[in-house]
Parts: sequence; C-alpha cells; structure tokens
Amino acid sequence: MNQQVAGTIAFSIDSLKLGGAERTLLRWAVWCRDAGWRVVVITRHGPERDAYPVPEGVVRRQEPRLSPALERLGWWAFPARLLALRSLLRQESIDVAVGVTVLPAVKLLLACRGLGLCCVVSERNYPPARPPALPWRWLRRLSYPWADLHLVQTRTTGRWLRRHCGAEHQQLMPNPVVWPLPNHEPALSPDALLPPEVPVLLAAGTKAYQKGFDRLMPVFRGLADRIPELHLVVLGLGDIPYQGVDQQAWLRRLLGDGSDRQSRLLLPGPVGNMSDWYARASLFLLPSRFEGFPNVLLEAMAAGCACVASDCPTGPADLIEDHKNGRLLPVDASSDVWIEVLESLLRGEEQRARFAEQAMCVRDRFSERHLRDVFLDAVEGLSHG
Repeated sequence: MNQQVAGTIAFSIDSLKLGGAERTLLRWAVWCRDAGWRVVVITRHGPERDAYPVPEGVVRRQEPRLSPALERLGWWAFPARLLALRSLLRQESIDVAVGVTVLPAVKLLLACRGLGLCCVVSERNYPPARPPALPWRWLRRLSYPWADLHLVQTRTTGRWLRRHCGAEHQQLMPNPVVWPLPNHEPALSPDALLPPEVPVLLAAGTKAYQKGFDRLMPVFRGLADRIPELHLVVLGLGDIPYQGVDQQAWLRRLLGDGSDRQSRLLLPGPVGNMSDWYARASLFLLPSRFEGFPNVLLEAMAAGCACVASDCPTGPADLIEDHKNGRLLPVDASSDVWIEVLESLLRGEEQRARFAEQAMCVRDRFSERHLRDVFLDAVEGLSHG
C-alpha cells in the first residue's frame, strides 16, 4: 500500500456528539492523517457539542452559518446551505469527501456535484429501520448513485442500498475495535456507585428506544426479585431530553414503584472510561431494535464481557455466534425469555467465563490493523483513479 499520499480528505458529520459513528469517523481521520493525508473534519454543529477530542493534526471546520434572514427560512434555505458547504470544500481544496450518516452524506453529494472531487457515503444504521423524513428519502434516492463509493457495515445493508438507492460501488467496512480501549473524560469509577462484589448487568447507548432499554425494565424487575443484590447500569443517557423525551425518567417510570429496585437501577450518564465498566460487568446486554454495526457490543466483547444481544437488523449476528461466544436472542424475544437466559448466566459462572473468553476473538477478526489497510486502499484507489 502506498503510504506517500498527497491530498486532502474531508469527513462530514452532524456533530462529534457521543456515539459510534463519531468514534469511527475519528479513527478513519487518524488513519488518513498517519498515511500522509491532510485531514479536515466538517460538522454542522460547533465544538460545544463535542464528546470527543479532535485528534492532533486534524483540521476542524464548522459548516458556514447563514444570515439570520436565511436561517428563518428553514427548509427553504437548503440551497444556500449547499452553496456554503460547496464554498468550504473549495476553500479547503478537498480531493476526497466522506459523508457519515444520511443527512451529511446527501448534503455532501449535492454540494460536490460538478466539483471534480471523489465522494464517499457511509450509512451508520440499517436504512429501513430508521428512515429519514420524506424529502431526505427522495434526495437520498437521487444522490446515492452519484457516490464514488459506499462504505457498508454489513452485507445486509449493502444489499438494501443497492436495491433501493442504486448504490452499486461498495466496500464492506465493519467497525474496527481499538484495543486497548482508549479512555477520555468524563471518567467515573464503578466503585464510586456500586457496592463491592454485587452482580452487574451493563448496557450502554445514547438512544433508549433504539437500544431497547425500555425492554430491560420488566426484565430487571423480574430478576431483581430473584437476585436481591443485582444491579442494572445503563450508561450514556444524558439528563437533557432526546427528541423531547427525558429518557432517564421514562425508564424509571417503566421500572415502576419500589425504592429498592429503583436504587439498583443506575443511570450515571455518559462516561469516558468504558473499559472500567466492562471489567466490572457480570453481563453486557444489547436488546436493540435495530443497529448498524454496534460499536458498544464489539468493544464489550473485546474487553472480555459475556454478552447477550437481540438478533436485530443489523450487526449483532456478525459478532455473536449463539451459544459459542455469547447469546443471540430473537429480536422479539419476550421478557420471560430474557429473564430465563440472564438468570442462567448469572448463576453459571463457568458458562459466562467460556463466553467471555471466546468473545475476545473479535480483537483479531475486527482488528484495527486489518481494517485500516482495507479503508486506506479503498480511499487511495479513489484518489488515484
């Protein structure tokens, strides 16, 4: 692979808020920087929303703000936003642009039209599970065939995009696992919240409904009565409403009355030292309704957690082989099924240890070294084409 690459690559995303797409984008940025690219990260929102530091040597730019008069036009100001983004791409002399998630990708494809640069798209969820608003669906169908390359996390996603969006040029690009897992602020020690020795169910994510955390409430209610010392920790849910919903309050309402159970449901918000929490967990749970390729499950397995996940579209089945390196339950499995499986594992230390040992094989299957070469080869192929 040619490491002497001349050129500028841009990565565009809504913000650098907490999330798997944001972490993956920053890994790609580091790979490109280390391979000799000049790297620019473009976000719609400013640094005030950042959950992750911008890597050293990477340029951070924000999409130009429109005048107050244009801002008041809402959707009708969309052409002006595209022109502003197009101007920024010219200013930075971009050779390759990568749009991460649907809206940034569509905007980038439209803004790049006729500029002579290469444009790459990276969807981050299974598309039909979380469709954008109708105008964006139309624009996606119009613009996705223009992309020079689609980075798809799973073959299932790739097939859907080819069939429904004309995305013919594809590269399979699952998320890499970075090992050892990096830590960042805010750091919160599990020992500060958990009594010593108690069994812990751990889940993590920023979107409670997508991640199926509501499904865990009746499961935990049933298990808490059978295992009085059991705690459930859900990381990542902030105290700011998401799409108008106070997610923490919603989960506590679903758990129901009972001060003892409520005290054993811990919602500490976002943390940057996930490796400490994986090490403290008895089981890691991912009851998601849909995914793209779940970073948090990949990281938990790499950290040696025994994991139980729903077989949702898409990603968990690419990571877990049921009964070998974890448990993969039907996406519509009942609370009783979850309770039965979790109770068996909580009481079966030997089986947990076997799953945890086998789970760590993802460190090799999804190694950063291998996937970095795949990514850089794909990008360099575009720039030299």
